[in-house]
Amino acid sequence: MNRKEFRDLASPEAAHEAIDSLSIEGGVERVPLENARDRVLVARLDAELDVPGFDRASLDGYALRAADTFGADEADPARLEVVGEVHAGENPAVELEGGQAVEISTGAVMPSGADAMVPVERTERDGADVVVRTAVAPGDNVMFAGADVAAGERALGPGTRITPRDIGLLSALGIDEVPVRKRPRVGIVSTGDELVRPSEDLESDRGEIYDVNSYTIAAGVEDAGGEPVLYPHAGDEQDEMERLLRQAADECDLVLSSGSTSASAVDVIYRVIEAQGELLLHGVRIKPGKPMLVGQLDGSAYVGLPGYPVSAMMVFRTFVAPAIRDAAGVPEPETATIDGTMAVRERYAEGRHRLLPVGLVEDADGESLVYPVDKGSGATTSLAEADGVVEVDPETDYLEAGESVTVTLFSPSVRPPTLLGVGEDDPTLNRLLDGLENPRYLAVGSRPGLRRLRNGVPDVAVVAGPTERSVEATALGGWEREWGLIVRPGNPDEIEGLADLVDRELRFVNRTTDSGLRSSLEAVLADLAADREVDRADLRASIDGFDLGLRAHESPPRKVIAGDADAALGLRDTATRLDLEFVPIGTQSVRVLANPDRTDKPGVRDLERALEGS
Repeated sequence: MNRKEFRDLASPEAAHEAIDSLSIEGGVERVPLENARDRVLVARLDAELDVPGFDRASLDGYALRAADTFGADEADPARLEVVGEVHAGENPAVELEGGQAVEISTGAVMPSGADAMVPVERTERDGADVVVRTAVAPGDNVMFAGADVAAGERALGPGTRITPRDIGLLSALGIDEVPVRKRPRVGIVSTGDELVRPSEDLESDRGEIYDVNSYTIAAGVEDAGGEPVLYPHAGDEQDEMERLLRQAADECDLVLSSGSTSASAVDVIYRVIEAQGELLLHGVRIKPGKPMLVGQLDGSAYVGLPGYPVSAMMVFRTFVAPAIRDAAGVPEPETATIDGTMAVRERYAEGRHRLLPVGLVEDADGESLVYPVDKGSGATTSLAEADGVVEVDPETDYLEAGESVTVTLFSPSVRPPTLLGVGEDDPTLNRLLDGLENPRYLAVGSRPGLRRLRNGVPDVAVVAGPTERSVEATALGGWEREWGLIVRPGNPDEIEGLADLVDRELRFVNRTTDSGLRSSLEAVLADLAADREVDRADLRASIDGFDLGLRAHESPPRKVIAGDADAALGLRDTATRLDLEFVPIGTQSVRVLANPDRTDKPGVRDLERALEGS
């Protein structure tokens, strides 16, 4: 296979400079006021009239001449003749003289001759007169013309990001259209023959996967102030890829592609950019995100993001989003950081600047512990399960447990979960978690769950089946679950138990070795081997598919539904949910174990109460 090696990897600083050198501004447009929220003004707006444009009453009461109330109080009130009334939106038809008053509504125009008003609460009607039990000074309870905004005043300046309050001001000034920066149009093209839109049917046998990047990147573009434009995904054929990229370049200010940026022979985008535009940068000393492209295509700015979702989003967030915000005139978001300590040791020695996704959990004292959330660049859940990023210098070989680090949160609204749990995947547990506030659960399996609890990271671990290792923990509760073999409706193969898998040519789908169900299955297999006086390894080898396991309780039975297996290891609850037949083998205890240092943590107590009520 022919390969084109990466050029000399650029530094992160050089990547920022290359993107900053591109022009992605969208220009200027005028938008109706109702569409102006969050848009950025490009010119100053001055008031062309007084607001209010007349002297108006601030309260319900009586308009009068202040001098007629001087000296008035509860013991010696003033008595004035009521000569009319004025309501909001009316032109006063009366002119006040000394000793007179006009009943007036809030917001109504002050009648000629009146220089103050008294609230209705300080008055009393007496036939055609009003008795005023307080003195007022000229101007009391009156908003004079221009008191809010005076004609000629600077209302809003260029660069203002229009808020609902600003829209209220512009409405008061009679402005119905405003000049704003155009949102940069950002074309998004995901590449790869394996990609399928979420609305389309997926053929996993062909290696198809749903297109994640188009939608996550589009959301990021919109969040940064740009206008995302999704194009049909491109395959790996160069002519079609070139056609889509050039169409996007013709219609957009910036083109973002994801995938096809590495140096392998099938990744051809860099060839398109070199042939039809200018390639400024190929490859950055950063992880994740090394295969990144920056260039120009037919006069439009271009950035090529890696194909793996974590890599694509980390590169977008670090390099592209700031450029879109700058072009849109949107200020950098408030950066929120949390100082914490590493919960575990994290080794790294690749000589590249690293953007490490991390999660947060509070210990018994409310201090923040930081743990890596890194399933690899191809795992879409790495960012969903993370709270922020720790930047690791290229010269750093490892972060030691207990070392102080600073976490840059994905947004200021991020809060650590109230409960961090790890361990077995279980339907009953999922229902319990639904009743808690902001829990986070990582279904890593029983054995890894115990290991992480021993390391002191999670609040609780959920384990099932026989476990070889013990850990110091506080038992919160648990439940029983029935496990066995899940087969097609009606059990057409008449499977009665584990012996059928051993003795017959049946296709089986197992769980991973970290699963509690796998441990129970191994125990039953050991009993069967002892009864037959044969080696357990021989029985394992006789079961087609025993050594290949899937994680999560629904994955194996879905292979049965697809016709790829005759039986799968699973739970009765799962079989019922998927309308499949269940062949029982045994029952299993599921235990919820708490970190003994965190039993008083509110989230742990909430889970304990939920267990007691289940």
